[in-house]
Amino acid sequence: MNATPLRTSVIGSYPFPGWLQFASKNLSEFGASDLEELKEDAAQIALRDQLDAGLDVVTDGEQTRFDFNLSFYGYIRGISMEPASPRRFGPPAHDQRGKHEVIGELLAPNGLGAVEEFERLQKMAPKGGPVLKVSVPGPFTLSGRLLPNAMYPDRYAITEALLPIVRKEVADLIAAGCEEICVDEPSMSCYGYREDPKRFVDIFNRTVEGGYGRTRICTHLCFGNYKGHAVGYRKYAPLFPAFFDLHADEVHVEMANREYAELEVIKPMAEHYDVAVGIVDVKSYYIETVENIADAVRACLRHAPADRLVFAPDCGLSQTARWAAKKKLANMVEGVRMVKKELGL
Repeated sequence: MNATPLRTSVIGSYPFPGWLQFASKNLSEFGASDLEELKEDAAQIALRDQLDAGLDVVTDGEQTRFDFNLSFYGYIRGISMEPASPRRFGPPAHDQRGKHEVIGELLAPNGLGAVEEFERLQKMAPKGGPVLKVSVPGPFTLSGRLLPNAMYPDRYAITEALLPIVRKEVADLIAAGCEEICVDEPSMSCYGYREDPKRFVDIFNRTVEGGYGRTRICTHLCFGNYKGHAVGYRKYAPLFPAFFDLHADEVHVEMANREYAELEVIKPMAEHYDVAVGIVDVKSYYIETVENIADAVRACLRHAPADRLVFAPDCGLSQTARWAAKKKLANMVEGVRMVKKELGL
């Protein structure tokens, strides 16, 4: 149960400053010390914006997960470099992303880099301030851009190879003192309509085995946000009742962009874990007003108690311009505070 009723949080990512995007395309111009400075400066900016908004939970904005890191795949042995985009022209969509070939055993002897991110955030965050959160992709989602081969004949075989890697990353984060870890599994919500949701639950629970009960374990279930576009069948109904058995303290669902369709699902969810409701549409440049946010919070309270509710954007903010992200987060926090004041919390 949530120690902070009507908690405000984020998923993980935050917009890159313009200079960081420029720098990431010109990395050969920088030395090793310059690159460390880039990473620290960007994380400081993301943290500052979240602190200014007044969030109860903050991240480093995933600012160091840019090109030269090759995201998490850059830490994994046994895969080739990402090929060129299979479709370079036309409207932006998920099929413009290439897939890595698997060329050997999948291993990550040095981890996935999340511990380093957490330790950097821990040093720069104010003492006694908001809860510090780190997000890592779950193994099923992480498997999505890897091509099966003779060693790993299908996506589930790749998932099983990645599962102990992610599980160890969770364990290492706990050992480093991380209070909140989000194991992102949007692929599960995108494809739950055509796969066995019980199998997904088993994968997730084995991934967080050893971590659940030792720190706050969250998961994020959305329908994709590559270049502001969703993918998959946008319904949560196929996931339940199986997903009530997730070993999670908090489960996040995208609601704002879907005009609060299926909002009633948060009632049975709240009987099993805290529910983080997406009440900011990261795919839209309409800036939700404080009253818009307050209305959404009141609607959620008709289905779940305050101590089971968390509020966040629908997804990470990396695909949203920073000027809009700042306004959306500030209004989200203020709208939640308005309702808390009404309730005397």
